[in-house]
Amino acid sequence: MSDPRFNQQSREQPEPHEGSRPVPKIVLTVIGLLLLWAVYHLYTSFNPMPASVGDDRVAADFAVPATADGGQLYTANCVACHQATGAGVPGVFPPLSKSEWVDAADPGVMIRILLHGIHGPLTVEGAHYNGEMPNFSKFSDEEVAALVTHVRSSFGNAASATDAKKVAQVREETKGQQGPWKGDEDLRPLLGK
Repeated sequence: MSDPRFNQQSREQPEPHEGSRPVPKIVLTVIGLLLLWAVYHLYTSFNPMPASVGDDRVAADFAVPATADGGQLYTANCVACHQATGAGVPGVFPPLSKSEWVDAADPGVMIRILLHGIHGPLTVEGAHYNGEMPNFSKFSDEEVAALVTHVRSSFGNAASATDAKKVAQVREETKGQQGPWKGDEDLRPLLGK
């Protein structure tokens, strides 16, 4: 009879054991044949992208325009405050639409504002504003001219255009201006009112 000390062990199944069972040769052969077929297929069906598949753009389509676009400059730098319609935000940011500062006979008024900014109280169409407008002196003369021309001919405004020569002249005239204009105090005399 068996020893009672080993009865418990005799009821258990033997421990599993892993033998050496390689992948069948037929499976390896099928995988190898599929790999060879894939390489052959890629080699025989390779076709460089024909031009007819492209989107018909040429190198000239990627050229940066030589002239500044006032609309793009306005969208990138002015829309946040003056809004896409040029109506501004009542009590906070003045409108550009029908503004006496935009429609002034001399585009130099608006150029001065762009080059140096404004700080303090400013009256626009009878409404009072008291805030800050940053300067855009970083813009080239062409960019300032394009922006001024865009604003003076948009949002219901019909004022005359300006050019880089006028901006350069105003920049030279105001080069001694330190800091922003003091709103109505500095700018109202420019309107002649």
